[in-house]
Amino acid sequence: MGTDTPTLTHVTPEGGARMVDISEKKSSIRTAVARGRVLLGADAFRLVKENQVDKGDVLTTAQIAGIMGAKQTSKLIPLCHDVSVHGVEIEFQLNEEQHAVDIRAYTRTVGATGVEMEALTAVSMAGLTIYDMCKSITKDITITDIHLRAKTGGQSGDYRRTDPPSAN
Repeated sequence: MGTDTPTLTHVTPEGGARMVDISEKKSSIRTAVARGRVLLGADAFRLVKENQVDKGDVLTTAQIAGIMGAKQTSKLIPLCHDVSVHGVEIEFQLNEEQHAVDIRAYTRTVGATGVEMEALTAVSMAGLTIYDMCKSITKDITITDIHLRAKTGGQSGDYRRTDPPSAN
């Protein structure tokens, strides 16, 4: 292979899987923000907004699930490093126009690798929990647009997604 050919960091020269060795990387403050959306439909949205879902407080339960998901990321994603997550915040915004719950997760650590996967897992778990708690109302629920909005720290530097103003 020439020097211009990119290498796959999680693949051995023989084609097997490996976990990247980060033992030589310097620790730094690392943060990440991820977002996603759960499209509920009018009936489920109204019940969530009024905190009248039979299973209980949907948003508080989803908030806890998101935090738990962030803390368990390395157990869910193969080859993902076990990161000591120092902070996780999950926020919800009720989107009346789309009958949706917009999810924002913020994660923070000091370490040799970032917390992007933890933020994305937090959003995913919160979204799945909202689905689970609302599925008796309707099965027509869509979890969508899960993406990284920003990250700080590490060798690759800071990243901030630039979208049109109306984007999640």
